[in-house]
Amino acid sequence: QVQLVESGGDSVQPGGSLRLSCAASGFTLDDYAIAWFRQAPGKEREGVSCLDSSVGATYYADSVKGRFTVSRDNAKNTVYLQMNSLKPDDPAVYYCTADPPPTWCQDPGRTVDFESWGQGTQVTVSS
Repeated sequence: QVQLVESGGDSVQPGGSLRLSCAASGFTLDDYAIAWFRQAPGKEREGVSCLDSSVGATYYADSVKGRFTVSRDNAKNTVYLQMNSLKPDDPAVYYCTADPPPTWCQDPGRTVDFESWGQGTQVTVSS
């Protein structure tokens, strides 16, 4: 059974940093990519980043490029999203999802109906 658990959300000041974690179980990161999405109140869910280890691919939305970095720890079967220089536009609930082949990560322009989502973790940016 595929399960995903996000953690690491918090309230930080503008310019601050957070590291989100997505702990996966029921599959390995070699078999599935992991994609990060976020959703702010009143807005649509937005694809932020992803990591497809099978082809060595990563993706970053323009809004986070240069500030966010996705990585993984194979031993922990966990994917991280390091978020630096957080801005007032970044607050949202951040979710990770298992991204099976053919992965959304390799073609982020596609619309995909992901089956498995974590419960989300809240990120707040406020002075």
